[in-house]
Amino acid sequence: MSLRRVAAVALLACALVASGCTREDDATDALTTGAPRSPDSPSPTLRTIPALPVVSAPPSGEVTAFMQQSSLDVARGQFQVVVVNDTIRDLDPTSVRFRDPRLARPLTGGNLRVDPSQSRRGYPFPLPSRPDCTRPREQSTSFVTVEHRRGTVRVPVDDETDAIGRFLATRCQELALAEAVTLSWDDRVPVDRRGAGAIGTLTLVVEPPRSTARAERHEVTIDGVNGSHLLGSADDPSGWTPAVTVASGDAVRRVGLPLKPTRCDDHAFMEGGNATAFRVRFTLDGEPGEVLLRMAPAGSSAAIRFAQESCGLG
Repeated sequence: MSLRRVAAVALLACALVASGCTREDDATDALTTGAPRSPDSPSPTLRTIPALPVVSAPPSGEVTAFMQQSSLDVARGQFQVVVVNDTIRDLDPTSVRFRDPRLARPLTGGNLRVDPSQSRRGYPFPLPSRPDCTRPREQSTSFVTVEHRRGTVRVPVDDETDAIGRFLATRCQELALAEAVTLSWDDRVPVDRRGAGAIGTLTLVVEPPRSTARAERHEVTIDGVNGSHLLGSADDPSGWTPAVTVASGDAVRRVGLPLKPTRCDDHAFMEGGNATAFRVRFTLDGEPGEVLLRMAPAGSSAAIRFAQESCGLG
């Protein structure tokens, strides 16, 4: 084939390809738009919807308050009153006081800081160590008084869970029990062996007061002990049932409770402050009760070390 014929064939092929591409594009435009596409027209897929403006509700002009109590607050012996400032001005408190008729005197809040407009702040209040357990227990309205640089605000406190009532019920039981017997945890946690799978012993120390002629006699039965989220009975998942009875003037009793970790995941070791707090159920002079008995720092450290080793994490 001559060079002239080769060149002609090549030109013809190029022309056919070019015309085919043009017809395909035209057909695509006709199918999708019904008309030739303008090079200046934006693609519909690139168009955006304008963001709607964020509209905040205007301040109501009111200050309200509610109570909250986390597990950490319980461990610290406190509760928090959250002050909701739905006004146009910041609240800069100089004092915050809480008053409940079931408590003998007002409580003073701490961690004072500015409560900005349309915001909220929680102020901690320490609970009394020896409340007056003879006062009426019926729940009634409590109030928080916030003194600030422009005046004073006094509002009722919403307490849906009756944190004050629950505290009084628990603390007054603890005080009544303390008159009959002293309960504590031994700081040592002996183990049957080292390493993963070890079984420990949690020791409850029951110490009746010395008997005197004037002292009122009491009888206490330790009915049961519940485990925590981290530590529990090595024999019974539901807890321990020592059923030990002591009376005024008896010798000190040491009650050994076989112990093992109930969980070995990382979260179990990081959850809250109740890993070494155990609920003790008792009967005092025929009346049932329950107290939350915490280990001292040294005992708590020993118990957590045991759990880590028994879980194979030590």
